[in-house]
Amino acid sequence: MRYTFYFIALLFFVNLFSQKALADSRLQEFISGTRTLSAQFTQVVTDRTGRKVQESQGSLHLSRPGKFRWVYAKPYSQVVVGDGSRLWIYDQDLEQVTVRKLDQALGESPAALLAGSNEVEKLFAFSDAGEADGLSWLEATPRSKEGSFDRVRMGFRGGDILAMEVRDNFGQVTQLRFTGIRRNLRLSADLFRFTPPRGVDVIGDR
Repeated sequence: MRYTFYFIALLFFVNLFSQKALADSRLQEFISGTRTLSAQFTQVVTDRTGRKVQESQGSLHLSRPGKFRWVYAKPYSQVVVGDGSRLWIYDQDLEQVTVRKLDQALGESPAALLAGSNEVEKLFAFSDAGEADGLSWLEATPRSKEGSFDRVRMGFRGGDILAMEVRDNFGQVTQLRFTGIRRNLRLSADLFRFTPPRGVDVIGDR
């Protein structure tokens, strides 16, 4: 498993909040001051014992609301594009593209629950998680116990989100660390379009 799900969920957690929905000034400051964002990332997944099961690196671009491009560069090549209505996942090793409607792709993830919602406090309980690793942490815990995740944590410094973590109900943790953050650059619309390469298998709802 390549853990793309959590990456997408984390993106939408940041990307699709309306400003009125924000329950914490740190998150509000970031969202209100961010129209576009580009950064590099490192993603580490650990199991419930703390053993590292995967580490990957890549780059991201997002344009609010609802458009994004994640590119995994190491240890495998994968491109994830949200064009506002569909989610495209291109696995170059498998020569396969999976496409689904965005809301269906996210299922009952935190992303799906929060996309476009102005009632975040009905879905999540927010709490200050203190200071650690030079960051100020905010924790969001789902009020429903029927989902697949236990909590989402966000680490802030100077108005930027530099770290995000998701702990699932099996104790697995997906950690993201962002570097080289650049906000409000003019990004090409082509970044948020995807055309399947000729000859690859395309699976899903086009």
